[in-house]
Amino acid sequence: MITFDQCASAYIAAHRGSWKNAKHASQWENTLETYAGLIIGAMPVASVDTALVVKVLNPIWQDKTETATRLRGRIESILDWATVSKFRVGENPARWRGHLENLLADPNKLGRVEHHPAWPWQELAEFMVQLRSREGVAARAVDFAILTACHSGEVRGAAWAEIDVEGALWTIPAERMKAGREHRIPLSSPAVEILKRMPRVDDLVFPGRRQGTALSDMSLTAVLRRMSRPDITVHGFRSTFRGWCAESVANSFPREVCEHALAHSLPDKVEAAYRRGDLLVKRTMLMQTWADFCAGKITG
Repeated sequence: MITFDQCASAYIAAHRGSWKNAKHASQWENTLETYAGLIIGAMPVASVDTALVVKVLNPIWQDKTETATRLRGRIESILDWATVSKFRVGENPARWRGHLENLLADPNKLGRVEHHPAWPWQELAEFMVQLRSREGVAARAVDFAILTACHSGEVRGAAWAEIDVEGALWTIPAERMKAGREHRIPLSSPAVEILKRMPRVDDLVFPGRRQGTALSDMSLTAVLRRMSRPDITVHGFRSTFRGWCAESVANSFPREVCEHALAHSLPDKVEAAYRRGDLLVKRTMLMQTWADFCAGKITG
């Protein structure tokens, strides 16, 4: 009667040592908890069949194709582990070839890019008033993500050891960055205030409900849904920031400063060769200007 969740925990524990960093294990845990847990988590692993696997995958197969395909592979691996461990028998209901490929659309034809709708930068100050009236760790994480123009995963995984509150600097190590390079983020005064109000109950700045676990991506998305904006994603606020950088008359910062703020590599190799620094001083001014705009202190 071992459950799917118990098998998932055992599988992750068995393979954690072979994964290159802790982020990989947390990605497994978060996606399984978010999308599979409520449907099959508490079920005996022997009872998980094709219909249940499709029930897990179908809601996100079209809109979050990349996430859904990774989830399918993870479920398949866990069910394989359960079979080898004698907790279930028969073929794997999460296998793709000759099986789920007949029930679900080809993910390659659906497209690999997940679209992240952006909040119009001209309306951001009004949104921030609403956001800051909400309580909870997830709401503060969304606020911090907007102020720092970071990915959701970078914020959810933020550790106190990475942050110099007094120096107003957040240094994300290379292993937690998509580009694989250390990224220093100057913190505006509102971002520092968020940190000062967060209780240090864990190594994580924005801890989840369970000790030692990060917030799930869905926790941040739920904040936006409760604000009646299910069409907007946390990632989309990076596009909001980029739009403000490009179009706002209040922003006179050069393009390379804005690109560094987003941890983007400069597309021109010659230009990049002359910009080997991370423009921290200029980015400090940029992020404070952005924070002032978010607070409605400057317009345009």
